[in-house]
Amino acid sequence: MAVSGVVLAGFVPAHLLGNLQIFIGPDKFNNYARELKQLPALLWTVRSGLLVMAALHIWSSLQLAVVKSEARPQGYVKRKPVGSTYAARSMYVTGPILAAFVVYHLMQFTFGVGGTAYVESDPYGNVMNGFRVPAVSIFYIVAMALLCLHLRHGLWSILQTLGFHHPRYSPRIKVAATVVAILIFLGFISMPIAVLAGAIPQIF
Repeated sequence: MAVSGVVLAGFVPAHLLGNLQIFIGPDKFNNYARELKQLPALLWTVRSGLLVMAALHIWSSLQLAVVKSEARPQGYVKRKPVGSTYAARSMYVTGPILAAFVVYHLMQFTFGVGGTAYVESDPYGNVMNGFRVPAVSIFYIVAMALLCLHLRHGLWSILQTLGFHHPRYSPRIKVAATVVAILIFLGFISMPIAVLAGAIPQIF
């Protein structure tokens, strides 16, 4: 769970930095997408690696759920969480929703079957057409909120799982994880909000 989480978490800011180039304009954004497609071996290696990591992450979560169920087959009569956050308790909920979002995200912006206008040679236009639909933008924003909730817990628990835990530094790590998650959230939602507000350069 932790190792696959490290890889997936590392992809998130890299993906964000690439996507934020949409604010520079269509030429820059389309050139960025075109350059990625000109490296098919690298592109498909990364995609395959992420797919494997995602599968391992899901498999690990299912294994942990089974262990948890076997450890306590009978639920609490009255449950009052102690020492756990909402982000930690909602991991099994946010995970499947994020998986569904990733599938739709790929359908929309990679394969062009997401229900919005799609031109393979115009990634910039595809993003604009997608986010101009309020329902799509709202779904994206909600998914990013869940992603960062998931990420906030995951970032610090990864270090704890890998053996880095100290009474002095762990609270600081939690704060840092929260700050990183919020910054990533703001970065991702800035795009659909800007499109809906007409703040991104228009070419059509």
